[in-house]
Amino acid sequence: MQTVMVPLLPSMPGFTGAGPTAVSWLVTATLLVGAVMTPIFGRLADMIGKKKMLLIAFTVMSIGSLICAMTSNIGLLIFARGLQGAGAAVLPIGMAILREVLPRDRVDRSVAMLSSTLGIGTAVGIPFAAAIVQFADWHLLFWVTAAIGVGVTLAAWLVVPESDSRAGGRFDVVGAAGLSAALICLLVPITQGSSWGWTSPAVLSMAASAVVVFGIWGFQQLRNRNPLVDLRVAARRSVLTPHLSALLVGFAFYGNTLITTQLLQAPRGEGAGYGLTILQAAACQLAASFAMMIFAIVASRITERFGPKVTIMIGALFLLAGYGIHAVPDKPLWLVVAAIFVAAVGTSLVYCTLPVLILGAVPLEQNAAANGVNVLLRTVGSTVCSAVVASVLAAHAFAGGVSTAGFVIAYLVCAACAIVVFASAFALPSRQTRRPRSTTV
Repeated sequence: MQTVMVPLLPSMPGFTGAGPTAVSWLVTATLLVGAVMTPIFGRLADMIGKKKMLLIAFTVMSIGSLICAMTSNIGLLIFARGLQGAGAAVLPIGMAILREVLPRDRVDRSVAMLSSTLGIGTAVGIPFAAAIVQFADWHLLFWVTAAIGVGVTLAAWLVVPESDSRAGGRFDVVGAAGLSAALICLLVPITQGSSWGWTSPAVLSMAASAVVVFGIWGFQQLRNRNPLVDLRVAARRSVLTPHLSALLVGFAFYGNTLITTQLLQAPRGEGAGYGLTILQAAACQLAASFAMMIFAIVASRITERFGPKVTIMIGALFLLAGYGIHAVPDKPLWLVVAAIFVAAVGTSLVYCTLPVLILGAVPLEQNAAANGVNVLLRTVGSTVCSAVVASVLAAHAFAGGVSTAGFVIAYLVCAACAIVVFASAFALPSRQTRRPRSTTV
């Protein structure tokens, strides 16, 4: 839901009559609500029922799409895009359901396939949205997503069984409020830093507040008998390493989409660029979709044979190779598409393995909450990537476009993330351990 808006953003001021700053909130609102709701919905799913929370997430997302389809008012659109952010919680809840209802020998492969949909959705959503912008009224995009939302909600209601496991205790309202406040203080200045100014009082004060609020929240979570996020479990090496990888791969994969789309659409001339239309540039991203679909299956087979540690290391090497190709200046278009494919292969291998590691390292009653945190960190990584890329390209911009050096540096930053993912994988066990059933705090 976040990426389908990307091709529309340049045209939205004309469609809505709003300025660029207001329009940017069409992405920020979805990001913020998704980041906040993912761990909260995950915890509630563990406590009151995974099917129930899955249906709520689908319903809220569908209502948001329906409102977007029926209005051009910027205020209503921002509100509705926020509602769409609830869809981010679907992935971790779905993974937790798979672990409970499937036989053990089918869980890892099914979770890998489900995890890959995040990347596939990004790769397919951008070309689809670009085609809508070029050939039809932009509201059609949201009519389609609303129809899909209603369809999957009905299918989930009819097909998905309710889970039997429940986490005990009370829901941590204070922890949920604290995490929400901390994430808002962190993500708003990151997303708005380019327009507000990175050294502006608003950005600096919110960044400082994020540090303070996260510290207070962490202290509160450690003292709580029923925390929103079990930080003691999260601090285990088998959980902390996948969380770090999620943050870094979220950064790297979004770079494969964001940087490359700008490069492909940049005009030919003194700077770097290929002069493609929105639709042509988006079509090139289909290479990532094919890679994600194909290698989701490959990832599970590598994990079954050699263990998740090897899968993540191979994925990190593919990411590094993809960004190494991306960083070559003045390359032909076919090599750009090849780099998109190779980087997406690496993303698929890592993305599909991370939830398997999480599910194997946390108690059954913390499945959805733990994977909710992992998905949250992917989102944070993508958000930071957007800000870093914008700053790097702006620093190398001139009247004719962006210099080649700007794109090369941006790609090398993503390559550095891949190196850290590879190095951190050494901390993982060679083989997956038995899944624990419970924990004590």
